[in-house]
Amino acid sequence: MGIYLPIAEISVNVFVLLAMGAAVGFLSGMFGVGGGFLITPLLIFYNIPPAIAVATGANQVIASSFSGALSHFKRGTLDFKLGGVLLAGGIVGSTAGIYVFALLRRLGQLDLFISLLYVALLGTVGGLMLVESVNALRASRSGAAPVLKKSGQHNWIHRLPFKMRFRASKLFVSIIPVLGLGAAIGFLSSIMGVGGGFIMVPALIYLLKVPTNVVIGTSLFQIIFTSAYTTLVHATTNQTVDVILAFLLMAGGAQYGAKAGQRLRGEQLRALLALLVLAVAIRLAIDLFVTPPNRYSLAGLT
Repeated sequence: MGIYLPIAEISVNVFVLLAMGAAVGFLSGMFGVGGGFLITPLLIFYNIPPAIAVATGANQVIASSFSGALSHFKRGTLDFKLGGVLLAGGIVGSTAGIYVFALLRRLGQLDLFISLLYVALLGTVGGLMLVESVNALRASRSGAAPVLKKSGQHNWIHRLPFKMRFRASKLFVSIIPVLGLGAAIGFLSSIMGVGGGFIMVPALIYLLKVPTNVVIGTSLFQIIFTSAYTTLVHATTNQTVDVILAFLLMAGGAQYGAKAGQRLRGEQLRALLALLVLAVAIRLAIDLFVTPPNRYSLAGLT
């Protein structure tokens, strides 16, 4: 069944979009990620204009992140103070990203920039995750104990000024890297349509030493409001949010993957997620660098 998307100015199959939302929802539940890094490339593969895919895909992130953040709030594993500082940086980063988004769109370079950024970011993150997960799998099979840092050991980030205490995270750290991390995620959210959880979670764990049980809920809390702000500003400034497309994606995005994810060990989940991230990066790279069968198009010349 076909339906016309007024903002994207394209006719699409409703069932394909519903299936797309359901698939991303399943993977989000399985891997514990927002799914923005998947839904935006999938929309681009389905010939949705990248500008529309980025701005509209953020709604999928909001919907999937809200239920997860609510669950962590009920369990008491959400640090509102840390999430608030991350959110403050996220608003600044999102505002800057939306300005860059509009500038690139006026210059006619937005589609290329989005694809290059996805290939570079997903390729790097996916490669690092795959190496780490494969090493963890080898270590578990050989029975070697993982190497852990001694408690109380700090890196250069913990020597920065303007420190603040985050009691829920049992953390006493400078707000400079927290604001910087929030700003970086906000920038990526506005440019790429991602929540940024697949970057924020490891950064909070490995750089700021936030306890793992608090990281996910706090990350989701920040992602909800940053993505909502990004969507609102995109809609009012760039007019690139297609409401019909957003509702179709959210209708199909039930997260049934959580039970499947519980059957696998952590390193196995990370390896599968890394392969998925790399597959998306490779697919985008093929579109960028491989000569298409039809070199010329009359689209938009009518």
